[in-house]
Amino acid sequence: MEGKLQKKSLFDSRIMRSRIKSDKVKIFPEAGLGYFIGPTLALLANSILSGYLNTYMTNVMDLTVWAKTFFTLLPVVSVIFVIMGNVLVGRLMERNKTTAGKARPLILLSVPISIIALIILFVIMPFANADSGRSTQILALILLAVGYNLWFAVAYPFYYTSHSALVGLSTRNSKDRSLLATIANATALAAMGLCNMVLPFFLGILFKYQLDPSKLPVGAVPKLSDAGDILYYELNKNIVYDQAASYNAWKIFVIALAAVTLVGVIIEFLFTRERVTEEAFETNGAEEKKATPFKEQFKSCISDKFWVIMIVFFFLYQLGGMMKNVSQLYFCQAMFKGEDGLYSIETGGVYQGLISIIGAIPTALGMVIAWPLSNKIGKGKAILYGAIVSVAGGAIGFIDPSNFVIVVISFVVKALGSTPAMYLSLALLADIMDHQEAKNGFRTDGLSMMIYGAIMAGMTGIATGIMNGVMSAAGYSSTNVSSELLRTVMPWIFIGGETICFAVIAVLFAFMKVEKYSDEDHRVILERRKAAAEAAGIEWISPEDKLRIEREEAERLSEEARISELKKRCEKKGLDFEKEEAAYQEKKRLSDEKKAAKRKK
Repeated sequence: MEGKLQKKSLFDSRIMRSRIKSDKVKIFPEAGLGYFIGPTLALLANSILSGYLNTYMTNVMDLTVWAKTFFTLLPVVSVIFVIMGNVLVGRLMERNKTTAGKARPLILLSVPISIIALIILFVIMPFANADSGRSTQILALILLAVGYNLWFAVAYPFYYTSHSALVGLSTRNSKDRSLLATIANATALAAMGLCNMVLPFFLGILFKYQLDPSKLPVGAVPKLSDAGDILYYELNKNIVYDQAASYNAWKIFVIALAAVTLVGVIIEFLFTRERVTEEAFETNGAEEKKATPFKEQFKSCISDKFWVIMIVFFFLYQLGGMMKNVSQLYFCQAMFKGEDGLYSIETGGVYQGLISIIGAIPTALGMVIAWPLSNKIGKGKAILYGAIVSVAGGAIGFIDPSNFVIVVISFVVKALGSTPAMYLSLALLADIMDHQEAKNGFRTDGLSMMIYGAIMAGMTGIATGIMNGVMSAAGYSSTNVSSELLRTVMPWIFIGGETICFAVIAVLFAFMKVEKYSDEDHRVILERRKAAAEAAGIEWISPEDKLRIEREEAERLSEEARISELKKRCEKKGLDFEKEEAAYQEKKRLSDEKKAAKRKK
């Protein structure tokens, strides 16, 4: 690559460069590995922490019994640190000028922070519950607060904000952006799917039953299995758990989780490419300049009605979605009994898994139709119509929240309606940033993704804080997972929160019209870059031609390497090089003809 860079860093080295050499986005390996497989593995840990860290705090640490105020305030107060973390990531992204890009390096840097946070949360933190000594409890709460904020306020923003920015930085082609946005958002579905559809059926491994009769509460009546082990006690018809054994099980589990995170991040880093970053910082060396100050970016953003609508959309979409996600297990264990007539986390986990599996069908279907639908009617209209469908789905759920069939129908309809918002929103945000660039001459990726990341990460804390406050007020504990009061309030968190948010989104998106400016925006940006090159006395090469030249050069080098390898093999094995080369060319000709024939069909 040509152009000036500020100063060399590790990320300017050849080993850190993207393995993607194509000038155009391709399904494989870029979309398949860089935008789906890698991020799915990388996001799995956060899906599990978002879904089950709260359950760990209630059922293993019993915080609703001995640390109610801490339990309610931790996720809410932590939002402040989440915002600060995203500000840091946004500033780093704006100042980062390397051949690896400005977002991809931060993705890689998230790995060590993630591993340290997991170790603090589950390995170093001592076991503490209602029966532990005061000093142990205080130490556990301190480490819990540190680990919680290190994950949600530092590690996750470093990864997710940068990961989300890649869609807008990958290409200016609107259709390719929609494709990558669809796939990138499908990773969140895939990670959450593995978390909500598979893990619930194995919760007995992580939340173990209490087997020691001496630890049962006074007055509890133990019930025995055929083998004579105590499985549960008949006190409010709830199961009691072996908290110490569960604590040790989580230790082992998170070590494997850290390894999966590492593999996923490396795959994503290697198989993504920031073409827009390369264009902005290195187009013929004519546009090297300092990052636009955040104050100027902010002024540009708040004066743009499309940007404001989009940010409010992200706030509502994530708040409603996280209220549904963090409350799903609690809702299921409060509303649905097992065959033995008991309410428990295991029974709730089974119902949660069933709802998630069935609900994944329309979400997966939406992944298939979202891209072509956006090409036909536009991304904004697709999100608008989907929001209306989601509101209808929520209304169905309130017919009878204790009826599993009704709840499933409601979940399915809402899931189908939410798919355009899930898959197309990042591509629409990229269109808005292109519109700002055309008007103002600079992009707002850093500021926009900083705010986006803060919302996407911060809403977990706000939604969890709302739910924790409600559950504490309703008397929830590890021995009281269901009551008349809990069965009254939980439907409003699980069903009602998201439904209300989508109703407001539907109103907002009636005014989302940014896509009609896209063609003109791209023309203005291209002309401005051409003028900058000519003013600097540099030969203008369009981004498309520049990428094509790079691709052709990569293909030339690859062909030279192939011929060199073939010659060495022929010399080693005594083969006729001309004959082997002719055979290779004939095989290639037949393969090309076959591919051409398929394209014609």
